[in-house]
Amino acid sequence: MSEVFWHNLKIEEIEKIQRTSLKEGLSEKEIEIRQREFGKNEIPEEKTSSNFSLFLSQFKHLFIIILLFAVLLSLVFHQFLDALAIFLVLLFNAFLGFYQERKAIKILEELKKILKIEAKVIREGRERIIDARELVPGDLILLSAGDKVPADARVIESQNLTVNEMILTGEFWPSLKHTEVLPEDTPLADRENMVYMGTTIEEGRGKAIVVGTGQNTEIGKIAKLAQKEEKRLTPLQRKIKKFTIQVAILVLFFVLIVFIIGLQREELRKNLFLLFETVVALAVSSIPEGLPIAITVTLALGAQRILRKQGLIRKLASVETLGSTTVICTDKTLTLTEGKMKVQKIVGDEFLAIKFALLCTEAFIENSKDPKEKWKIVGRPTEKAILEKAIEIGLNKKEFEKDLIYFLPFSPRYKFSLAIYREGNQKNLYYLGAPEKLLEFLDTPEKEKLKKGLNALLEEGYRVVGAGYLPGIEKEKILPEEIFNLRLKFAGFLALSDTLRPGVKEAIKTCQMANILPVIVTGDHKLTAKAVAKELGLKIEEENILEGRDLEKIDEEKLKEKLKEIKIFARVEPIHKSKIVSLFQEKGEVVAMTGDGVNDAPALRKADIGVALGSGSEVAKEASDLVLLNDSFEVIVKAVREGRRILDNVRKTILFMCTECFTEILLVLGAFLAKLPLPVLPIQILWKNFVEGSPQGIAFAFEPEEKEIMERKPENPKVPLLTKEIVYLFLFGGILTDIILFLMFWFLHNQGLAIEKLRTFCFAGFAFGSFCYAFSCKNFRKNIWEYNPFSNKVLNLTLTLGMILLLFSIYFPPFQVLLKTVPLGIYEWIFLIVFGLINLVLFEAVKYFLKKSS
Repeated sequence: MSEVFWHNLKIEEIEKIQRTSLKEGLSEKEIEIRQREFGKNEIPEEKTSSNFSLFLSQFKHLFIIILLFAVLLSLVFHQFLDALAIFLVLLFNAFLGFYQERKAIKILEELKKILKIEAKVIREGRERIIDARELVPGDLILLSAGDKVPADARVIESQNLTVNEMILTGEFWPSLKHTEVLPEDTPLADRENMVYMGTTIEEGRGKAIVVGTGQNTEIGKIAKLAQKEEKRLTPLQRKIKKFTIQVAILVLFFVLIVFIIGLQREELRKNLFLLFETVVALAVSSIPEGLPIAITVTLALGAQRILRKQGLIRKLASVETLGSTTVICTDKTLTLTEGKMKVQKIVGDEFLAIKFALLCTEAFIENSKDPKEKWKIVGRPTEKAILEKAIEIGLNKKEFEKDLIYFLPFSPRYKFSLAIYREGNQKNLYYLGAPEKLLEFLDTPEKEKLKKGLNALLEEGYRVVGAGYLPGIEKEKILPEEIFNLRLKFAGFLALSDTLRPGVKEAIKTCQMANILPVIVTGDHKLTAKAVAKELGLKIEEENILEGRDLEKIDEEKLKEKLKEIKIFARVEPIHKSKIVSLFQEKGEVVAMTGDGVNDAPALRKADIGVALGSGSEVAKEASDLVLLNDSFEVIVKAVREGRRILDNVRKTILFMCTECFTEILLVLGAFLAKLPLPVLPIQILWKNFVEGSPQGIAFAFEPEEKEIMERKPENPKVPLLTKEIVYLFLFGGILTDIILFLMFWFLHNQGLAIEKLRTFCFAGFAFGSFCYAFSCKNFRKNIWEYNPFSNKVLNLTLTLGMILLLFSIYFPPFQVLLKTVPLGIYEWIFLIVFGLINLVLFEAVKYFLKKSS
């Protein structure tokens, strides 16, 4: 069925198409038929995962699958203890991820409004109130101030019907509705004869014919479009996937070499089970089984910290993405600004201009008996701003009310309001309204000068109202048409704008310091957006602004070239926002998109990180990765800081866990090549990894953020998890210490040390060496003397407990039996302490040379 442009049809045509009556509405029988045809008037929601499927989703990552294979391998070779240990680790990791994501879902469910929306309709000639979900196309709906529009409808009667459509169009200013036919190509934001589901009636009354319900409404279409947008893997997910494949290939390669060399050993050919057991133990231990937990804990802790700062992370993997963000595409209204008008400038006498303007307003303080800080001002946005300014300069509207003779409320038709007050023995007329109208009524030789001043304010993006007066008027009542015969005196131009949110200016500066590009993407006029940008401290020229209509005209390749100059996209529609996100992504940028309206949902879904306001639409929240519970832009910057900290901590964990995991495989390989006995037993390898390796690796999740973290450039998404620093530290720090431990093993073996003591020495050497270089893993960019090595209390605790357990495993008889260890003497401990210090020195030396070379 082709699209019907309801705004382009006459009311009589719509009545005929919808088979309804403008007086009687629909019959009950017809309603039943249409409800079966069109279904409930509900916005389609994305199907939420069940608890079971959410839990199972924690096992879909490649690293987890490899570890599940390790469990299977352990079971095949009857290593039941190993299999149980790995499975418990995976189970704990799954529960942790499930808990965090389920918690986010619950918080979002609590944020949803539980109030049932009702609709006033005319059916069979009678007015009635029904559940809005029961509406069908063809229904006649009645609208009044304060109502939520329950469906898309064509206006057939309007009595000053004014609608706030910001949730759909992004426009802050309310739309005055009429019944006239509009051109077919009229943009959505300018369809003044239509009302749309989810918008709010601010003033007046009206009647309309429902033309769209449920998924056929504009909001429904956008919700459906948002669900179709596929979410890309986050930079961290892509990096972990690549890293996992690299580790798997490396482990398989080394394990095969160990197995082939082991087959050349006569004693191992005779004891194939020991060889298989050793190979399986090496394979299992070489995969850092604690890494999934460490990453999940790191992400979960980051999500908790962001939540304490009023940001709700919906998906754990999204936390790190914030740290890689290079572009933030942000809406203007309610994201950068408060959605609240304020008088910013006054041309003319400030006191008189505000006083005369105040006398022509209907705004009032609802709870004037309460303390001033709790006052609630009610009225139109412009009039509320005037009253607030009047209070600020010490004017009290109540003092003048007793002298009011006549009041003509603001009318969109005439675009002004009038008031006559008695002052002493005379009556004075006051005017508040459109400044261009005021200029027509003025009696002054400075009219041209005032016109230039007005244009200057308009070019700065201000909304301007004019205040004028006429003292000594004879009449006590004036009709709107009569003012054209009067000559007023000029009191002032009041320039208003939407006020910036507290902390936003500082947040934008922090973004720039962190080399993140902030881009304003708004449905507002370019002058309004430009004024806000300048107030934020952004340098904006004409070449830095692009309007939505131009996005369709400019060639895509030229657009990509021009993209680096654009700081404001104005007059954009939903489809434009998604295109803007795509253009930045095609240039390799990691894009965060903020928004609150239904119109933002597709772009939020498409962006690498979608950021929705807590006060925004449910459709936007469902499409987002991060919800700002207090609507503050500051939270984004705090989340970016957390994201960078998280990526740092993930890398520290990887360096520590991979270095200590590969130590065992390299030592066994060296022993096989040198035809020496097994330096460690399988049970010792697994004990060391699970008890004296994984806890310390997980402890890096609690590592404090590094200084100057927000002064670094955002990381290129193509940079792997194994950075140059990690590779060098692993090669020249980790492998060199492995060689030193092997040489110690070879030396002590030649000295005739018993094989049990030798294996205990190597077992202790693995643990003690890793405890020492753990302090080096705390910072890749600085040496240990440039930071506090004991700043992480959790790491200190796990290292202390690890050392206690190491001593227990060597000197406590039950552990000696389990792990086949024997007590070490002072001679062996001297070697171990020297080895530990060598570990630390080598790691610090590599860091020092890396720092000098860079």
